[in-house]
Amino acid sequence: MDASIPRAAPLERSGPSFCYHCSLPIPMGACFETMVLGHARPMCCPGCQAVAETIVQSGLEHYYRHRSENANNPQQLPQALPDELALYDRNDVQQPFVEQHGDLSETSLLIEGITCAACGWLIEKHLRSLPGVADAHLNLSSHRLLVRWNPSAVPLSELLGEIRRIGYAAHPWQADVAAEQLTRENRRAMRQLGVAGLLWMQVMMASMATWPEFNVDLSAELDSILRWVSLFLTTPIVFYCCGQFFRGALRDLHTRQLSMDVSVSLAIGGAYAAGVWSTVTGHGELYFDAVGMFALFLLSGRYLERRARERTAAATAQLVKLLPASCLRLDEQGQSQRILLSELRLGDHVLVSPGALVPADGTVLQGHSSVDESLLTGEYLPQPRTAGDGVTAGTLNVEGPLTVEVQALGDATRLSAIVRLLERAQSEKPRLAEVADRVAQWFLPIVLIVAAIVGLVWWQLDPSRAFWVVLALLVATCPCALALATPTALTTATGALHRLGMLLTRGHVLEGLQQIDTLIVDKTGTLTEGRLTLRSVHALGSLDNDACLALAAALESHSEHPIARAFGHTSACAEALESFPGLGLQGVVDGRRLRIGQAAFVTALSASPVAAIPGDQGQWLLLGDESGPLAWLILDDRLRDDAGELIAAARERGWQILLLSGDSSPMVGEVAAQLGIEQARGGLTPDAKLAILRELQQQGRRVLMLGDGVNDVPVLAGADISVAMGSASDLAKTSADAVLLSNRLSSLVEALRLARRTRTIIIENLAWAGLYNGLLLPFAALGLITPIWAALGMSFSSLLVVLNALRLGKSS
Repeated sequence: MDASIPRAAPLERSGPSFCYHCSLPIPMGACFETMVLGHARPMCCPGCQAVAETIVQSGLEHYYRHRSENANNPQQLPQALPDELALYDRNDVQQPFVEQHGDLSETSLLIEGITCAACGWLIEKHLRSLPGVADAHLNLSSHRLLVRWNPSAVPLSELLGEIRRIGYAAHPWQADVAAEQLTRENRRAMRQLGVAGLLWMQVMMASMATWPEFNVDLSAELDSILRWVSLFLTTPIVFYCCGQFFRGALRDLHTRQLSMDVSVSLAIGGAYAAGVWSTVTGHGELYFDAVGMFALFLLSGRYLERRARERTAAATAQLVKLLPASCLRLDEQGQSQRILLSELRLGDHVLVSPGALVPADGTVLQGHSSVDESLLTGEYLPQPRTAGDGVTAGTLNVEGPLTVEVQALGDATRLSAIVRLLERAQSEKPRLAEVADRVAQWFLPIVLIVAAIVGLVWWQLDPSRAFWVVLALLVATCPCALALATPTALTTATGALHRLGMLLTRGHVLEGLQQIDTLIVDKTGTLTEGRLTLRSVHALGSLDNDACLALAAALESHSEHPIARAFGHTSACAEALESFPGLGLQGVVDGRRLRIGQAAFVTALSASPVAAIPGDQGQWLLLGDESGPLAWLILDDRLRDDAGELIAAARERGWQILLLSGDSSPMVGEVAAQLGIEQARGGLTPDAKLAILRELQQQGRRVLMLGDGVNDVPVLAGADISVAMGSASDLAKTSADAVLLSNRLSSLVEALRLARRTRTIIIENLAWAGLYNGLLLPFAALGLITPIWAALGMSFSSLLVVLNALRLGKSS
């Protein structure tokens, strides 16, 4: 990427309540600032402040003038420990992804956090300013960074650390074999489509010039030249662009099956052979333009199919991102050493620090902490863990250090079990074939039998016309319109939905939505926003609500617990801070000893009676000091504003509605009651959710699943239609049939309306295509239609189908 980038107006949000770096709201009590472009800019957290200061100190503050999108919040990027980065300096670790060229090393890194072209400029300029870096080039389309550096001057770990200092995360890029193969196939399909489209336009102009309507003044020599030019231009279309159709036809004939490839190959091959004969003899019509038209329409359909498959290629591989790259293994003397995850063995003892991911399934030997299992279970609050309790690979240790004995690795872990559930659900999921392929099972044999009979009859009547009549019959009845009827309507509707904030990853969604009669929804992150927010403060003593909130924020300011995020950041902080996992926090603020957490824990500080929780909704925390309770603080996971609209739309359609959640708290029942959902179950594991889904499907019900977590992945894969939230994990999104990019549940409601229109359009297209082929069959058999008019009729039929499908674009 060139160092110069397009200039754009700096992004600024009106008012001081938004972070200048990432544009997120600034929490109550936060007072972080950085001088950028001559002004003090407000920041939402220490992470944004540190990144902004690094950018300014590096002389790259013009990044803020050029950027066209806000930066990502650095605290939302994957965290890396210094000793973990140091592992990348080992030769054995670098061997798979680093190449040596003399004194220089070269590698490709995958960059997270890129939002616009200015990010590429910032990363390249910052790295090139480092001693020892020879070059740095970022591919904005793939987010791959190519770096060449001298490892003796600057180690790889330092490069990764410098990238993180300016607000991005870098990982070694290593291609997945299956995904790379699909990418190569996709590029080849694009080339074939482009070649077919470009050459077809030239062939059409050359062929039309030879038509009797246009060649009044055409000399015999020029007519011959145009014929040979058309043949020359059409040959690559047939043998390069359409080779897949002929290979498919040969494969199907070898296995004694008839498919669209057989019919298409006969039409394309027959039209091409007829054109070659006309070119060599100098007599008869050319059909090369029909060949190009066939290729362009059919390759477009195949390309759209391939794109849908490409999006689902690496679904299972996404689980690797849930595991840490390294861990701390303890030796017999209790000393820790950071090793790669692949070096871990059964029976090893590992130290899991606060904020670190659990590397393997195991049992806690020592320590007290809370473990965030939300990605696996849906529980939005961390669960307490102490000696003797089990922990699962991929979960997050929140508070205290844990010593864990490894009991399961690789395929034996719970994560791998979820992968197996995913693969089983995908294999059992019925794959809806294209309507045209189903019709072809009976349509193609009839056409071929009729063509053979007609050919024999005409051979007896007039051998000179037999070939042309059969060719006209094959061209006229080529099911191109049938092949276009469904994909064109789905493609247009997909574009309309994308503008509404819903991305379809599989083509059967719009058709299948009409058959749904059951809705399964997850709670955390789906019906709710998936994060705790401070609902209200109820002061109990002489201090007012604001003063109590300031004290609570000071206690929580340096806690890693998800509850702390609800209080925002503050400049004040507690001294002598202690964490009591599962109970709360204790610290000293302005000379006052405070506690926040469970009521019994807080009142024990003042030897006061245990205070009863005033209500039953939300998460209630008590704040108190040595004189007694000071305030109740109520936290809640807010319902999405349009959750009621979705449930009302489902109920209006007569659907059965189930709320299935991994959360075992009373919040499940509260959410169900607020939305009027009668069937709600909490504390469910992924296999329990899948069992409920299978039971519903055995009853003949068609199920739509809406979820966001890894624990929803098996059900998303097994449901008839599955939709993931835009904020969902990568695995959930790649396993789903559709993604709500906007996180608006109302987009799903709009999709239901569009699905009805799409089904109507598809039925109209299929009816027209079937009627056209059925009507032309007898006329072509009687020799009343020439091949050129058959090709024009086929083109008109296909065009009509496409124009009818384009009407769906107006619905958005």
